[in-house]
This record gives sequence, C-alpha cells and structure tokens, in this order.
Amino acid sequence: MSDTTKQKIVESVPQHGFLGHPKGLFTLFFTEFWERFSYYGMRAILVFYMYYEVSRGGLGLDKTLSLSIMSIYGSLVYMSGIIGGWLADRIFGTSKAVFYGGILIMFGHIVLAVPGSVTLFFVSMVLIVLGTGLLKPNVSSIVGEIYGEKDNRRDAGFSIFYMGINLGGFLSPLVVGTLGTKYNFHLGFAIAAVGMFLGLVIFSLTKKNNLGLAGTLVANPLSPAERTKVFLRIGLGVVLVVIVLAIVIPMGLFSFSTFVKLVGILGILIPTLYFIVMYNSSRTTATERSRILAYIPLFIASVMFWAIQEQGSTILANYADERTQLDFAGIHISPAWFQSLNPLCVIIFSPLFALLWVKLGERQPSIPVKFALGLLFSGLSFLVILLPSYFGGAGSLVNPLWLVLSYFTCVLGELCLSPVGLSATTKLAPAAFYAQSMSLWFLSNAAAQAVNAQIVKFYTPANEMGYFGSIGVISIILGFILILLAPKVQSYMKGLR
Repeated sequence: MSDTTKQKIVESVPQHGFLGHPKGLFTLFFTEFWERFSYYGMRAILVFYMYYEVSRGGLGLDKTLSLSIMSIYGSLVYMSGIIGGWLADRIFGTSKAVFYGGILIMFGHIVLAVPGSVTLFFVSMVLIVLGTGLLKPNVSSIVGEIYGEKDNRRDAGFSIFYMGINLGGFLSPLVVGTLGTKYNFHLGFAIAAVGMFLGLVIFSLTKKNNLGLAGTLVANPLSPAERTKVFLRIGLGVVLVVIVLAIVIPMGLFSFSTFVKLVGILGILIPTLYFIVMYNSSRTTATERSRILAYIPLFIASVMFWAIQEQGSTILANYADERTQLDFAGIHISPAWFQSLNPLCVIIFSPLFALLWVKLGERQPSIPVKFALGLLFSGLSFLVILLPSYFGGAGSLVNPLWLVLSYFTCVLGELCLSPVGLSATTKLAPAAFYAQSMSLWFLSNAAAQAVNAQIVKFYTPANEMGYFGSIGVISIILGFILILLAPKVQSYMKGLR
C-alpha cells in the first residue's frame, strides 16, 4: 500500500474512543481477547491431555513425545501465519482473514471437545493451526493500520492490545484449566470453542463502525492470470505431498522423529527465504531494504526469547505437574494455573510499560535496546528456576513461589520485546509485504518452538540445572551483544524509532 492509501485508511478510522486511542482498538482488543482465551485455555490442558493415562481421561502418549508434539504444534501454529499473511496480502485482505481464521479455530476446538481418538486429536490440530495462521498475524496487522506512521500512540496502542491478549490468557487457564483437569478435558475444550465464537461475534458486529477501511484493502492483489497460476501450483503441490506421504509412510521412511526434524529445518529455512525474497523484490524500495537489514538481528533476538518463553507450556508445565509442591497455603493448586502467571503479570505491568514509553517519548530506549533487555530478563528467568535444584536437590518438590518468580522475570523481558516487536514490524515492513511481514514476525516464534521440539528431549529432573543454566546464559550473552550492536542497527532503520 502507498503512503497515501495508508493515510486514507487512518482517516477512515475514528481516532478517539477507546482509552485515548482509535476506536478500532476496541474491536481488535476484544477479538484477540477471546481468540487468546480459546487458544491458551486449550494449551493449558493440552500437554496433560496427551500424556495422562486413558484412565485419567488422557490419550496415554509418551511424556517426551507429548512435549515434542506440543512444541511442534506451537511451531506450526505460527508457521502457518505465512499462509494467512500471503492470503491477506494477495487475495482477500486482513479483515476476512481474521474472520475465516476464527471459524476454523472454533471448529478445531469443537473437534477436541468430542471424546475420540488420536486421529481426532490431530484433525483438531490441523484446523487450529490453519485458523490461527489466518487470524493471528492479520489481527495484529490491522492494529498497525489504524495508526499513522508517526503517531506516538502506536507503541502504547500495541501494549494495550497486548494486554488484551494476556487478559484472555490469564482467565482461560483458570477456567478451562480447572474444568479440564478437575472434571473432564473435553468440557474444557468446549469452553475454548465458546470463547472463539464470542470473539467472532464481537468482530462481526463492531468492525464496520470502528475499523473503517482498515483490513479491507488488499495490499498487493493477484491479477487474474497470476491467480490461475498460483492456484494451479498450490493444487499440484498438495497432490505431490499426498503422493509422497502415501509412499514413504507405509515404507517406514517417515516417522514423527523425521517430522520433528523437518519442521526444525523449515523453522529456520522459511524465514531466511522470506528475508531474501523481500530484500530482492522489485517492489521494495532502498529505504525499505535498509530497514529489512535492521530487522534481522531483532528477529534473531526474538527467536532466542521465545525459545525460553514458550517452554512455559512444555517444560515448565511438566515441572509444575511433577516437580512442584501443589498443596500450598491450605489449597490444592492445579498445574494448569501456573500458565496464568505470565499473562497476569503482563496485565499488571503492561499499562505501566505503555505509560513509561509515552512518558519518555524521544528519550525512551531504542528498539534494539528494548529487545536486548528482553533477552537479559528471559535468560535470568531460567537462572532463577535452577536455584531450587541447587539448594534442595533434584528429587525434592519445589516451592511454587520459585515458578512465580521465574514467570515474573520472563514477563519483564516480554514487555520489553513482544509488543515492541509487533510495533516495530509494522514500522519496518515493506509496503508490498505488509501483512506478510507480520507473519514473518510470528515466524520467530515458530523457529523458536521448532528448536524447542529438539531440545526438550534433553530435559530430565536429574539434569535440569545444566538444562536451565546453559539456555539462560546463552540468552544473556546474546542480550549484551545486541546492546553493543544497537547504534548500528538503529542507523539502518532510517529515522524510525
């Protein structure tokens, strides 16, 4: 989209009406709130559903396999954002992508709510992966569209939007997690489906008055001739994949271990190709190429951060279930509740960070420095969690306050990096790849979880000090390196902060 088109979109959106921000932020805030309620509610109980015995309502899968599946699933959820971003940029725009994605997510949760087999489990995963790929990057892209390029409210707006994400993430483990672990997993998944339905209702009823033209324009539409070629290639590609799988699976040449490795390769290869294509595109200007170069170290930092943060639903979920004292202060704690800690801290501190950035104005840290702070805090969060083993040994149950402190420390890093990363992506994105650039941002999470699928296999209670310590130290070292590189990275942003 041209600068003139972007300004036309901004002018079509009521610029005041929700906490001093554009009125459209209300629609996007609550749409994402309910989508995240459904997603994080499902995720709070999913790993337990996989490895709990059938007699306890689970699928009875191997524990290590369940942790790897959880990471691969998370990776594919964010990797599918490539499809969602491309469809939005080239075919039907971001608004329709959000609506279609919500429908797929809702049906994915409905399938999970039906007692069944491992086959139904994987069907639901496919629906949720595709649906999240359509909705997640595009709803964030619309947030960027409702602000002018130099609107100082942008970072604060993304922080408020991020608070909506985490409000849904806070409530869902308490509601869905309690129902799922105490009563029935499928009841929990059904509540997640209801949450996505409510998000669709809010989006459909309020988008016309609140969002104006935001999300309705296709940034780089396919011509009729291009559309025919693309659909033909996609169809042939799908047929080829089906034929190959039909041959190699019966021959035993394609196992889950092979699939994990393949996703790991794709997690690194796909974003690399994205950077190359955007940089070399004839639609990318010289200024935009410079900004792409500035984005690369931020992307690498994001991969490291999410590799730590996303282990909250795998390693730390298992840690809460088996290594933590769950009878504390006279109450029995559900292991799913710990996944509310991260969003709870974000809810509390997100407004403070938003206020801080607005208050500092031009004096606030640059984007690269904020990313570096994110790495430092996330590394410290893993160093915190190794301390109980150091003091009490690997065999003893851990006071739950250690987990609380670890989550809190990581959240400080998240607030420095994640909402700022969303905002930076909308600033640094080439105009012809606007929605796809948001998909690229989420690919950092996909890459992180693809890596996690490999490394979670090395975690055991016996070696947890080495596991948490090595990952934490690597993150801290990368944080200091990024601080040193910050002035150079900032210079490539060509005037943006």
